[in-house]
Amino acid sequence: MNCIIIDDEEMARAIIAQMVTDHKDLTLAQEFSNAMQAIKYLNQHEVDLIFLDIHMPDFTGFDFIQTIKNPPKVILVTSDKNFAIEAFEYECIVDYLVKPITAERFEKAVQKATSAQISSSSPKGTNTIAEDNANEFYVNIDRRLIKIEFNTVTIVEAKGDYIHIKTEAKNYIVHSTLKKIEDKLPKDLFLKVHRSFIINTKKIIDIEDNSVLIAKDVIPVSRSNRPELMKRLNLL
Repeated sequence: MNCIIIDDEEMARAIIAQMVTDHKDLTLAQEFSNAMQAIKYLNQHEVDLIFLDIHMPDFTGFDFIQTIKNPPKVILVTSDKNFAIEAFEYECIVDYLVKPITAERFEKAVQKATSAQISSSSPKGTNTIAEDNANEFYVNIDRRLIKIEFNTVTIVEAKGDYIHIKTEAKNYIVHSTLKKIEDKLPKDLFLKVHRSFIINTKKIIDIEDNSVLIAKDVIPVSRSNRPELMKRLNLL
């Protein structure tokens, strides 16, 4: 993978550059001390991976990501641990390295970037999560990746900037959007029945008027989504 480094600290760039040079799967195309130089470079060149510092004068790493169109895979490099949750909101970010970086942690980050590159190169319409992890997905909670099996999820509810994922055993609150998780859930198992709710159709106990009962929760069903729900049911 061709990669670039963006970091305003010369020593930090030198350390990452050495790690990149020593890695068999990486090729260092260029390194930059500020984001504006990198943007000009990316307007004329394609890269597969960016090692990106968050804290830079006048232009943060997140500002950089929002500025470029179709950003490549990004590994954040920072001395601040407090941005992990915000980093999780960007699909292009594959990992989050905290300085000082160890060789073992660097290798894990590169492996994630490689896997993400393979997934993104899959044919359009392919559900890469379903292929790679047929029965589960992961959510980021307090800087931990928690595995949740699809068939244990009963309801997903939107609450402002967060989603509430209810499972048979435990509930989780994740900083994300209903749309993002809807794209990751298997279509044959889950259905959006309301602007704020996605349900596991296999967990329905009862349907009455414009609502469904799942466990102890009564979930509203919008008129526009009711026909699709009825199609899913194995009616006598």
